[in-house]
Amino acid sequence: MSKFSQCSVRNRLLAALPADDFARIRNHLDPVTLNRSDVIVEANAPIEHVYFLEAGVTSIVTRTVRGRRIEIGLVGRDGFAGVPVLLGADRTPHETFMQVGGSALRMRAEAFHQALEQSPALQKLLLRFVQVFHLQTAQTAACNGSQKVSRRLARWLLMCHDRLDGDELPLTHEFIAVMLAVRRPGVTEALQELETADIIRTERRNIVVLDRRKLEETAGDAYGVPEAEYERLIGPFR
Repeated sequence: MSKFSQCSVRNRLLAALPADDFARIRNHLDPVTLNRSDVIVEANAPIEHVYFLEAGVTSIVTRTVRGRRIEIGLVGRDGFAGVPVLLGADRTPHETFMQVGGSALRMRAEAFHQALEQSPALQKLLLRFVQVFHLQTAQTAACNGSQKVSRRLARWLLMCHDRLDGDELPLTHEFIAVMLAVRRPGVTEALQELETADIIRTERRNIVVLDRRKLEETAGDAYGVPEAEYERLIGPFR
């Protein structure tokens, strides 16, 4: 018997479910700890579980023919990992791994399918999240193709800040370079630009957000569209 109640979950999708629908799936949710770099959805392999994040941040990445990884989306406690299962697929060419360690409520794919059949409310809620995630990936593509690195960096830091507690983001220059699809010197220059403006402070393997308002101003219209859609369709984002 599951030992947690709906009021104790931190995942915003599970918290938004009607109580009866949450009760149907509660005993199929297993708490798991996830470490940084853990792969929770392997590329081109059967997806055995979906993960409702409680803490931490996942990155969904694609690989180029030369093996370079590029982030196409990220998810935290606002959503879940394993979207292809919801859409009727059993695998995906994209990999999902933990960029910041945390925890999740894990559900076997078979139980997830059954829950979707029994709960129209669950299916509707998760499809709304897919709409938000689609906007996020579209925004990422638009930003990567049209925005300078400092603005893309500001947007990405805001997205991580939204999904983590406090103002410290445990991220390295190398990791950010992978996520933004730019070379490390470009990341270092952009971080220095934000630090000089007293928007962030960089530490070893850590970035501290000092002024979120200024960070939002730097990101400009690169940030905010998916977040507003989340609040319209699902509820409070942060």
